[in-house]
Amino acid sequence: MPLFSPIVRCAAVPAIRDSVVGRVGEIYAVLLEAESFQFNTSYITTNQLMQINGDGMVPVVLDWAIGNETCEVAKRNQSSYVCVSAHSDCVDSSNGPGYLCNCSEGYQGNPYVSNGCQDINECDLQPNPCSDGICQNLPGNYNCHCPEGTHGDAYDGTCIPERSQKLPLTVKVAIGACSGVIILLLCLMCLYIVYQRRKLEEMKRKYFKQYGGHELEERMKLGRSLNKFKIFGSKELEKATNHFDDKNIIGRGGNGVVYKGVLENQDVVAIKKPKIINEDLKKQFGTETLILSDVNHVNIVKLLGCCLEMEMPLLVYEFVQNGTLFHLIHENENRATIFLDTRLRIAYESADALDYLHSKVSPQIIHGDVKSSNILLDVDNIAKISDFGASKLIPKGEEQFATLLQFTHGYVDPECLVTYELTHKSDVYSFGVVLLELFTGKKAINFEESEEQRSLVSTFTMLENQNRVSEIFDNQVKLEANIEFIQELTRLIKQCLKLKGEDRPTMREVAEELNGLRTLNQHPFVVQHNAEEMESLISGLPNDNHDFNTTFDIESRLTGRSNNQHWL
Repeated sequence: MPLFSPIVRCAAVPAIRDSVVGRVGEIYAVLLEAESFQFNTSYITTNQLMQINGDGMVPVVLDWAIGNETCEVAKRNQSSYVCVSAHSDCVDSSNGPGYLCNCSEGYQGNPYVSNGCQDINECDLQPNPCSDGICQNLPGNYNCHCPEGTHGDAYDGTCIPERSQKLPLTVKVAIGACSGVIILLLCLMCLYIVYQRRKLEEMKRKYFKQYGGHELEERMKLGRSLNKFKIFGSKELEKATNHFDDKNIIGRGGNGVVYKGVLENQDVVAIKKPKIINEDLKKQFGTETLILSDVNHVNIVKLLGCCLEMEMPLLVYEFVQNGTLFHLIHENENRATIFLDTRLRIAYESADALDYLHSKVSPQIIHGDVKSSNILLDVDNIAKISDFGASKLIPKGEEQFATLLQFTHGYVDPECLVTYELTHKSDVYSFGVVLLELFTGKKAINFEESEEQRSLVSTFTMLENQNRVSEIFDNQVKLEANIEFIQELTRLIKQCLKLKGEDRPTMREVAEELNGLRTLNQHPFVVQHNAEEMESLISGLPNDNHDFNTTFDIESRLTGRSNNQHWL
């Protein structure tokens, strides 16, 4: 049995009335609560019996505990541990060593005997702990909930009646039917979306095969991919252009629409969507674009790849950020002066690029849509020919006539309208119109002018026949150019605009002429003359070709120098 210390507390017993509890040689002792005792000196000198309170009753407290160990230590020895009842708790003594046992919260009884702590049924207590709610007794606890038809906090007695009424059966049936229909529609919608996605993927595979995607992949595996040509996915380009948002359109033409796109790696590209694809070349489209990607010239926009998963395949080019030659000539917001040297350099670079397409690539490429808006300019105003693969991607034969009508008016080779055929000389004619634009500052077609002056070519021809051709050139050109330059430039433009293609020069000859004009412009040794004198000199030229000797003769008469004195 455990050792009990005699310190039981708070037990009230009758006090000793009119008697001495203990007496040893005039020494008295009384057992009572210390706070209830008040010492009096008379207790020492007399044998007077103590009167402890008026009613003779005082509390007696015995403070006790079990053993001299803490709960933690006592629990280790189950043979001597006395808190044996289930739902009992051990508590360390607050006044000295030892411990006590109490029943757990929600239980009452004797914790020192087995099953001595029994559950308290709180629902039987008064007052009811759930107030107006329904009380449910739980082991060591209780639960309160509101009666049926009410809601609220049953613990605080705030249950209030439900205001809503039960729905009629017909309403419940209608709600159930509507819910079923909605669920059915959602299921059908999901099935439709899945079907459409599968259909879209099937269409992508169809287009990819139709445009020769598999053949393109095979050729790229054989080493043709060294030019970094890439086959783009439709989703990648849709994301790059924000689903081909009209806000990203940077150009429109007879062959298609061009969008600005930003790829996932933040590279900026130009994405062209053609309008017409030659049915006979559909199967070779992928390999044709791979051939075009081999074009490598500093003045030609680089073709980076294509997308074959859409109804109209897409071409992806490098992005040239400074606009077009058309913009520089006609929409120059800052009205910056375009010096003659700049115009000559742009003209030469463009001609050299077209000559590269005509004669230095295999197979040879006819541009087919030469115009100022297809000549791009980088930040340094370096020319870059774009849309150089147009003729490979448009129909041939009679269908080409309809295609040509979609090109920008004023640039189309008149011979093409008769023969329905694009040739190398078609590019020469269109480039002659570009030269007119570049050195006159006027548009190829201007609907604001009178009918006879609406076409730039017609105006040039008319003024040339009237010996007034200098009137058409830009003031900056006339300010910087000398007589010989104007003569040679006029002759070159006339040659490019010949009605018969066989009478026109090749692009190589045009590039060489322009290079000669650049050299001539870099050696300003010719005396400038007023417009009337220059016009009279130009009017003296024959209508057809003439050579530099004629120019030198005129120069010699004006300067008083012989031909062999012309160059320093």
